[in-house]
Amino acid sequence: MTDYSEDNLVRNDLQTVAFYNLENLFDFYDDSRTGDNDFLPISAKKWTFKRYENKLRKLSFAISNIGKKETGKHPAIVGLAEVENAKAIQDLIAYKHLGDCHYNYVHYDSLDERGIDVALIYDTTAFEVTHSEVFRIHLIDEDGTPDYTRDILLVSGFLDGEFIHIVVNHWSSRREGEKETEPKRMASSHKVSEIIANLRLEDADAKIIIMGDFNDDPSSNSMKQLVRTSNLYNPMETLRSFSRGTTYHNRQWNLFDQIIFSTNFFENTPNTFEFEMANIFDDDFLKLFSGSFKGTPFRTYVGKKYMGGYSDHFPVYAIFKK
Repeated sequence: MTDYSEDNLVRNDLQTVAFYNLENLFDFYDDSRTGDNDFLPISAKKWTFKRYENKLRKLSFAISNIGKKETGKHPAIVGLAEVENAKAIQDLIAYKHLGDCHYNYVHYDSLDERGIDVALIYDTTAFEVTHSEVFRIHLIDEDGTPDYTRDILLVSGFLDGEFIHIVVNHWSSRREGEKETEPKRMASSHKVSEIIANLRLEDADAKIIIMGDFNDDPSSNSMKQLVRTSNLYNPMETLRSFSRGTTYHNRQWNLFDQIIFSTNFFENTPNTFEFEMANIFDDDFLKLFSGSFKGTPFRTYVGKKYMGGYSDHFPVYAIFKK
């Protein structure tokens, strides 16, 4: 297991940017504005304060260690998926493993039918937010009714003095079938391309990082289209294998969680960030250590059965050097 002691050499020339789907980080209070009925003490899942606190403890430990082996410190920026509300984020960044990390957050409530949103947490000593906004994806179900999904979050600001844009996503799931739901993810792909095009109208050399749970692999049409039309680079294309990914379903690995970015992160310009490396953060403590699913994500729930783990996704991260 990796040594995460404080003895690791802190690399001030490196910063970690990460993304983590937290698998339903709901608080345990009833909120009429969100679909939280499964995550209450009286629900079938028996989502209690003790279970909520255990999840906060585990997630805060995991987040604090993403990229630490390489940089000696916690991530500067972490995009999040599947958070219920601002309170859950506040509780997370205040928890003991993150309490000294100077994290603040950006979050907007979406109309998502499950009551989950995307968000961004960031170390205020490394990243200064200057602008944020959300973009809605207008989707229609087969019966003609609106399909409310997560908004796309744009956050702009200065990472160690360099202006960058972060776009956080959680695209529509494959629950009704991969092909049946593909048009919804293609719509999100087109929307991100539109956001990027508008950023480049303001600044042709805009440095842009796109992250999220795309519910598609790097080889999927939605991701290929996004990379091709917006002149991006996807370092995750080489990471997926038969035995590795970020989430495991139907005995198959997928790499739905990805970080991609504009190609100007390859330019060797003084005092600007350059891409160093990317990886899946799948250290042993995040995995099931026995049984037929050994090596897959140690989840909080499987159906209604409480497992007490972290998430059904592994985080991903990219490291940039200045």
